[in-house]
Amino acid sequence: MTELYLLTPPRVGADFEALLSRTLAAGRVAALQIRLKDHAPDEIRALAPGLVAAARAHGATVMLNDDPQLAAELGCDGVHIGQEDASYAQARAAMGPKGIVGVTCHDSRHLAMVAGERGADYVAFGSMFPTATKTPKTSAPLSLISWWRELFEIPCVAIGGITTETAPEVIAAGADYIAVCAGVWSHPKGPEYACAAFSRLLD
Repeated sequence: MTELYLLTPPRVGADFEALLSRTLAAGRVAALQIRLKDHAPDEIRALAPGLVAAARAHGATVMLNDDPQLAAELGCDGVHIGQEDASYAQARAAMGPKGIVGVTCHDSRHLAMVAGERGADYVAFGSMFPTATKTPKTSAPLSLISWWRELFEIPCVAIGGITTETAPEVIAAGADYIAVCAGVWSHPKGPEYACAAFSRLLD
């Protein structure tokens, strides 16, 4: 069954914690990635505790992007690292044997297999579709998701440009998780509506 993996916007205001709580309450979110790319580390330290508490209150696993040491400091459940962030070994050392380490693998079968061999808890492929959230380094075909699911038990996350319109294709391809940012936060009917709509697609 495919689950929803929600990413925060890169920059949030003081009222975001309340909006996040309402959004999480509106649907079924398996994991929240705190991805505050446009905030300095000290700002993340100030903002994160409320976001962690909101996620936990709604049963969502809490991830932080890029920084394993900060993820451990903030008490997150795991860290998501890109190919140019910390190494897998550094991430595992920071998070411990029970922490979650997810690895961006772009459109590469090789990178995904290496991450899996090293012990990654999930691999992430993307960008699945054009996205305005960031400039994607690669474009991953839906067939990559299907290939991975046929051969490996390690979960895979599909990311990049996933909306309520494009999600059915990714779900059909077999993604364990769909990672969504703008598809929720920039939805014309609001994030609560979007979260509920994604959840209906996953039922």
